[in-house]
Amino acid sequence: MNQFIDWLSQPWPWYVAGPMIGLTVPALLILGNKSFGISSSLRHVCAMCIPAKIPFFQYNWRKEMWNLVFVFGVLVGGFIATFFMSNPDEIVIAAQTQADLAALGITDFSGLMPSDIFSWENIFTAKGLVFFVLGGFLVGFGTRYAGGCTSGHAIMGISSLQWPSMVATIFFMVGGFLMTQVFLAPLMKLVGF
Repeated sequence: MNQFIDWLSQPWPWYVAGPMIGLTVPALLILGNKSFGISSSLRHVCAMCIPAKIPFFQYNWRKEMWNLVFVFGVLVGGFIATFFMSNPDEIVIAAQTQADLAALGITDFSGLMPSDIFSWENIFTAKGLVFFVLGGFLVGFGTRYAGGCTSGHAIMGISSLQWPSMVATIFFMVGGFLMTQVFLAPLMKLVGF
C-alpha cells in the first residue's frame, strides 16, 4: 500500500495526466450529456442560497447538482493531496525564474504558492486588496463575461469544436502573456513590492 501511495504522490507525466483530463470531456458527454467546467458552480451555489427573484438565478439548479459534487471532490482531493500525499522534495524552480521573482520581492519558494504574496498578513494590505479582492473580482467578472472559465472553454469548448471557445482560449492566453510580460512588474511596484 505504501508503494502505491508513494507512486500516487509523485508528479504524473504529461502523457498520463493530459489524456486523463482530456477523456473527462467525452466521458461526461457520453454518460450524461454534461458539460465540463468549474465556474458555473458559483452560479449554482448562488441560485441555491439566494432566494431573490434575479432572472439569472431562476433555473433548475438541482439538475446541475453533479457539478457541485464535482467541485466538492476537487476541494477534498486538494486537501488530501496537500496534507496526506504531498511530495516532501523541494519544489524545483528555474534559476532565472527565481531571479525574476526575487526582483519583484518574492523570495520564499518553500511551498506551491509564494508566502510573500499568499499569506494571512497580506489580506488586509494594499497588496491583498489588489491581488485578492480586485483580482478575484476581475477573474469572476471575466469568467461570467466570457461565458465560462479556462477549463470550460479550453477543455470542453475546444474539444467539442466551439468557435467561441477557441477565441476565448486564445484571449485567455494573450491576456496571461501580457500580464506576466508587460503589466506585472509595474503593478507589483505600485502596490509595494
